[in-house]
Amino acid sequence: MNTKEKKYFQKLGAKIKQLREEKEIDQKSFAFDCEIGRTQLYMIENGKTNPRLLTLIKIAVGLEISIDELLKF
Repeated sequence: MNTKEKKYFQKLGAKIKQLREEKEIDQKSFAFDCEIGRTQLYMIENGKTNPRLLTLIKIAVGLEISIDELLKF
């Protein structure tokens, strides 16, 4: 992962975390509701991984937003 990609994933993760916290949902519950692992969600929120499209769709559904809204910065 190059520096530009790393910065993008960090921004994406921060946005997911912010939106989740605005809904006052803890990480463990949110991961369970989205049918993804809590460790995986932690890695995404901290910009340490490149999430698959299906995972991002599950997160967007869990946040009740569209995938394009999730990916907009």
